[in-house]
Amino acid sequence: MKPTPKNVAYIDGANLHNGIKSLTWKFDYGRFRIWLKEKYNVTQAYLFLGMMPKYKDLYTSLQEQGYTLVFKEVIYDSDGKAKGNCDADIVVHAMQNAYENTFDKAILVSSDGDYAPLVKFLMGKNKIETVLSPYDTKRCSVLLKRTSVKIAYIADQKNILKK
Repeated sequence: MKPTPKNVAYIDGANLHNGIKSLTWKFDYGRFRIWLKEKYNVTQAYLFLGMMPKYKDLYTSLQEQGYTLVFKEVIYDSDGKAKGNCDADIVVHAMQNAYENTFDKAILVSSDGDYAPLVKFLMGKNKIETVLSPYDTKRCSVLLKRTSVKIAYIADQKNILKK
């Protein structure tokens, strides 16, 4: 009997949040975590986001729903807008885990073309299952599309992920 794969999700929290804001329906993070487990055998879901104390209740809720939160220090631009870019953190985390062989396949949740080199690296190691885009096909980066990785769109899962 073939063992169940140990798959890991790397979730760009800002990209997911901004993508689902564009949906016409309310997204359910709890259902999303369950769906990741059932659809992709995700045993660990790393959610990368900027740490802002005013969202501590949200962070607690996400942890209770099964996410492993990985925080990035937030800085503020000259307009006072928070910036907590997690791209490099996700890349380093995923590459380290791939080298240490701690997972079978990765699921990347983002539409950001900055992840194209990571996707190519994981493809070369046969370590990526899919990219889940929080945006529609028009707004998902062409750089990700050019990698030929399988891309699925969260918006297509409305019936499952709607709150």
